[in-house]
Amino acid sequence: MSDLWFLPPFDFLGRLSPDDRAALDAIGHTHTFARRAFIFQSGSQDDKVYFLIDGRVKIAQLSAAGKEMILWFCFPGEMFGIADLAGDEPRQVSAQAYVPTTVKVIDHGEFRNFLVRHPQFSLHVIELLCCRLRVLGDTLLNLSRDNVTTRVLKLLARLSARYGKLEDSTYFLDVRLTHQEMADMIGASRQTFTTALNQLARQGTIHVRNKYIHIDDPELRKDLLELNTAGADLSRRF
Repeated sequence: MSDLWFLPPFDFLGRLSPDDRAALDAIGHTHTFARRAFIFQSGSQDDKVYFLIDGRVKIAQLSAAGKEMILWFCFPGEMFGIADLAGDEPRQVSAQAYVPTTVKVIDHGEFRNFLVRHPQFSLHVIELLCCRLRVLGDTLLNLSRDNVTTRVLKLLARLSARYGKLEDSTYFLDVRLTHQEMADMIGASRQTFTTALNQLARQGTIHVRNKYIHIDDPELRKDLLELNTAGADLSRRF
């Protein structure tokens, strides 16, 4: 399985020098969104680039049948909204505040000029877009190759890279997602996802307490802990 499944948040803002950060602040403005408010929607002609200052943003796309597919979540320091700006086409994805969220908004033209003046930052942008493209490629491959239980395990590994937390010898994912949201992340129905999750619970791999997923399987827990620190090779498990 590709290590890209386990990329930590891509902290653009944290990579900027103080001078570059000041230059970016000068061309943007901040905006706050309430929980579940849309920052932009699929089909809109929005021409902005966004940096997440605080909160969490869900990036999703609707299928032809109207089913939502969650592509990823953005975290503080990350950039989003750039992939749709290569041409004049409408947005292909939506960005929705998952919690109360603050973003820095920059006009596309201003951002292009910023990239010209800061070539090192441009390389970070290319790196991000390449990584996201490969992650989406992996996702499509998994949909055609893996059964639902395997896709659930891969999702747990992916979430672990960002949310894994060890507390009092217990390892759990420190994030609350509904079964429907997690099902949407792997292209499954809620019922099918819940069945697979219950199967893993019966096998002693996981258990759910207070809507948090706890990892009980010692080997899987060891792998995920290594993953958070050094990037464990989990391919043997899948």
